[in-house]
Amino acid sequence: MAQSVFSSDFDKKITSMSLKANLKVILKNIATLGLLLLALPFNALIVTFSLVLQRFGIKSKNIDSEAVEPKNILISGGKMTKALQLARSFHAAGHRVVLIETHKYWLSGHRFSNAVDKFYTTDFPQKNPQAYIQNLIDIIKEENIDVYIPVTSPVASYYDSLAKPVISEYCQVFHLDVEVTEMLDDKFAFSQRAGSMGLSIPKSFKITAPEQVLNFDFSGETRKYILKSIPYDSVRRLDLTKLPCDTPQQTEAFVRSLPISPQKPWIMQEFIPGKEYCTHSTVRDGEVRLHCCCESSAFQVNYENIKHSKIREWITHFLGELGVTGQLSFDFIEAEDGEVYAIECNPRTHSAITTFYNHPEVANAYIGQQPQVEPIEPLINSKPTYWLYHEIWRLTSIRSLTQLRNWLVNIWRGTDAIYQLNDPLPFLMVHHWQIPLLLLQNLLKLKGWTRIDFNIGKLVEAGGD
Repeated sequence: MAQSVFSSDFDKKITSMSLKANLKVILKNIATLGLLLLALPFNALIVTFSLVLQRFGIKSKNIDSEAVEPKNILISGGKMTKALQLARSFHAAGHRVVLIETHKYWLSGHRFSNAVDKFYTTDFPQKNPQAYIQNLIDIIKEENIDVYIPVTSPVASYYDSLAKPVISEYCQVFHLDVEVTEMLDDKFAFSQRAGSMGLSIPKSFKITAPEQVLNFDFSGETRKYILKSIPYDSVRRLDLTKLPCDTPQQTEAFVRSLPISPQKPWIMQEFIPGKEYCTHSTVRDGEVRLHCCCESSAFQVNYENIKHSKIREWITHFLGELGVTGQLSFDFIEAEDGEVYAIECNPRTHSAITTFYNHPEVANAYIGQQPQVEPIEPLINSKPTYWLYHEIWRLTSIRSLTQLRNWLVNIWRGTDAIYQLNDPLPFLMVHHWQIPLLLLQNLLKLKGWTRIDFNIGKLVEAGGD
């Protein structure tokens, strides 16, 4: 009898907790939808004004031209701003662009861009690789595609590499081979490869069990360490807890809270204090053809190109030895002594490519056949890029007039990465179609999320893409 009463009370407690969690999810989704609804009239006014100006023949300063040999370009990652930017660059150079995304993101606001001629959706590559490859083949045949340029999520990079040998029979594929992608995606394997070339990297250890960290002798180390999941983790990737913690108990509690296993290995990496940078590089046969470097942060939504010769030399050396073709992004730390260390490499397009929004040579950097004297970089007159809705949210953290003044300066001197005067509809449709529909889907499923990423065009959630 006592056991039955205890069980009943326990069930009631669990039910109560579940109801509270569901209520929190419901309120969060509804409140966010309400805020977006408040912003809708202002966004619609901006877009309507832009369309009126277009009607009277007023365009932005972006250069439109006719390609000598127009090609049909297939670009994936249609929910993300970086895919939109590439679509605009190829369209401005006179090429025809077909944009694709997975079925989940049929609602992509970028499909409404003037730069996009056709839009398709595909199966999730990680769920059904063969169906995904067949989707690509069907689209390539249907649209007579000449070049496929994957703009991938962290997970999809591998599957596009897996597809490359098959779809290369139908068109040119501007992507890395599968063994290179696997090596670069593995933070530890990448550090080992770069170190073998004599390039500077932080000390790193592959971790497949918590005991490896708990038994590690930190006493002889001059710097702290951080743990990072080798498989992509959209939530935990922002956790920079320094090891060892203040007490052994705190260290153990933190380490054992992480899903470390042989199937989900982690890297324990030396934490080097300094300034962090992120980069994007477009490379063909080991030749870096397009490059940008920006100051970085944990949640990156601002990009301004900075010339950094040491980082560029590091990348040129590494990619030159690899001899690869594709798009890669690197994270660097510049230590107090000026030495630069590559923290990791991601075998995919970086959102920093938005800094090329007004550069006329982007398409040529990808598909031009003639060697370049040096990589193209963002134009001197290009403005820093930001996402206005992220910047508006930042207003909630401003606590002084100085902070407000700095915020206003950043808005004034920069430009929104999605909005363009001659292509305004994505600015409306991403913020008031794509994201609201994703929020509604989560509301109906009583599913929570960590934050909204307007740059990537998704809700960041545990176990997400």
